[in-house]
Amino acid sequence: MDKQELGAFLRSRRERLRPEDVGLPSGSRRRTPGLRREEVAVLAHISTEYYVRLEQGRAPRPSGEVLAGIGGALRLTDAESDHLHVLAGTAPSRTGLHRRDVRPSILALLERLPQTAAFVTSAAFEVLAWNDLAAALMEDFAELAPEDRNLARRAFLGSARADATPYGISDAAEFRHHVVTGLRSTLARYPSDPAVIKLVDELRDASPEFARLWERHDVQAAPMLTKTFRHPVVGEITVDCDSLTLTDRDQHLVLYSAPPGSPGAEALALLNVLGAECVNASRSL
Repeated sequence: MDKQELGAFLRSRRERLRPEDVGLPSGSRRRTPGLRREEVAVLAHISTEYYVRLEQGRAPRPSGEVLAGIGGALRLTDAESDHLHVLAGTAPSRTGLHRRDVRPSILALLERLPQTAAFVTSAAFEVLAWNDLAAALMEDFAELAPEDRNLARRAFLGSARADATPYGISDAAEFRHHVVTGLRSTLARYPSDPAVIKLVDELRDASPEFARLWERHDVQAAPMLTKTFRHPVVGEITVDCDSLTLTDRDQHLVLYSAPPGSPGAEALALLNVLGAECVNASRSL
């Protein structure tokens, strides 16, 4: 049970709610945003004293029934409710290291998708494997040191590179929010993984934007169904974005594709011909 993180998460969810959101009268003007602790306690059918102790990190582990009541009172989403249980120690938690080895069948699949830019990421947003089209669309990850293949670092610490927006994507703000929510869930699943801890600490120290988003305690981002890249060679490319969870290794297979005959499909076909070397040369100019 991570008492301090649990308390911070509960405060962040309580402060985002208005009384009218939960069917309570707004009453007189409030000095602080959100519901009062006693209001949450009443809605969750627990004592105010116990809820206060939970937020202060002083309470013993709550039962599943209590957590369900609090989740309902705070109007938590399914993802937020799952995160609450992980923090309280009532859900399975991976205590080891997140996996970086990719299944051979997935590696073979990447090469069987010539019209789709495909790559595999770890739970900490490390790019573990990729096909040639992904290298041509984004960058040749083979030319990078392993620590530079991390999309979280690319998203928040990329200003020292050629462009501050990773790969010229149009939804950079949404992607950064997605990264933060993903890393928060990853840290809850792997609380003792030194690589995950180091990455989060590095980003919090070096990026005010990451630190600001981290303090929001969000654990669910809106799905990214399409993405537009501003590519240095072929211009704008709009693709469909699909992310498939590889459950056994806690990894994701990300696929960027385009409908046949669309401008996006034509641009991807051109990139297939040009290859990553031509693209890397253009980025260095």
